Amino acid sequence: MEQIPNQPSNGQKTVQIDLTGVEGVYSNLTLLAHSASEFIIDFARMEPGMPKAKIHSRVIMTPQNAKLLLRALESKIAAFEANFGTIQSPPRVGGDPNSDIGFKLP
Repeated sequence: MEQIPNQPSNGQKTVQIDLTGVEGVYSNLTLLAHSASEFIIDFARMEPGMPKAKIHSRVIMTPQNAKLLLRALESKIAAFEANFGTIQSPPRVGGDPNSDIGFKLP
């Protein structure tokens, strides 16, 4: 079991991770929705030659935790780009800033 620091050492907390039976899920399409009290993130996979994407995992978060996730992703992406260079993003589907990540579903 691995322990990962979650906060600075002045009040450090750890997260205990047991990866027994945990399976990673590949996603190349993400669908986002929200209400006043939650954010819903569906992780899907579109396979070549298939007419429809299939959702493989759903994460439901509070707005506060969604914002913390955004900050964590921004930090990790900045560190990645500092090590490996800028990540090239494809143009948005139809120029719509609210379009699905990757491409538009039929």
